[in-house]
Amino acid sequence: MPRTGRLSDVLVFTRTTAYRHDSIPAGRAALRELGEEHGFGVECSEDPSVFTDASLAGRSAVVFLSTSGDVLTPDGRDALRRRLADGGGFMGVHSAACTEYDWPYYGELLGARFAGHPAFQPGTVLIEDPDHPATRHLPPRWDRSDEWYDFRSNPRHLPGVRVLATIAETGYEGGGMGADHPLVWCRESGAGRSFYTALGHAEAAYTDPAFRAHLLGGLRWAAQQDVRVAA
Repeated sequence: MPRTGRLSDVLVFTRTTAYRHDSIPAGRAALRELGEEHGFGVECSEDPSVFTDASLAGRSAVVFLSTSGDVLTPDGRDALRRRLADGGGFMGVHSAACTEYDWPYYGELLGARFAGHPAFQPGTVLIEDPDHPATRHLPPRWDRSDEWYDFRSNPRHLPGVRVLATIAETGYEGGGMGADHPLVWCRESGAGRSFYTALGHAEAAYTDPAFRAHLLGGLRWAAQQDVRVAA
């Protein structure tokens, strides 16, 4: 059952060893502001040594915000796995899907790995599940501009995955997944939960109230704080 208290501390991790998004500072600022507005602490770090049992203990969730490449040490990987097994939450944003390609557990946690994307352009996000805290404030067709990620596999086919939103490939150029192209999904991960959104390439996304509510809803779900979120 979801917990009913408030979010506690959240770790926002933004280390990159491959492509680095210019929007990372805006994303960090948005999550800090959401913490101030909604009463939870946010620590931002790019230091892999923060991934220890002691540091992660008691945190509601860990956020990989546009991380890329190999970002954790072997000990850090083990600590993150243990925290999620103990009921911690995980949220991946945008290029979190371009992270830790050689760690099978991470691929299972996230649900799919990045394959490529066409040029940044407008598109229409189709809300498939309007009952989730990350999507219940959104219109059925959410028009916006982003990098529309393709994935190496469709996460819908994995046990426990709940697809929340897809992209209509007929509405933009260069899509590579066909009629069923998930962009946002979540899944149970043992005692913990994981949430992933492919959105969030551009700085402007992080000042958009609808996108900020999307992040907050995903974070609350991952942390098992399933309360209603106002846009």
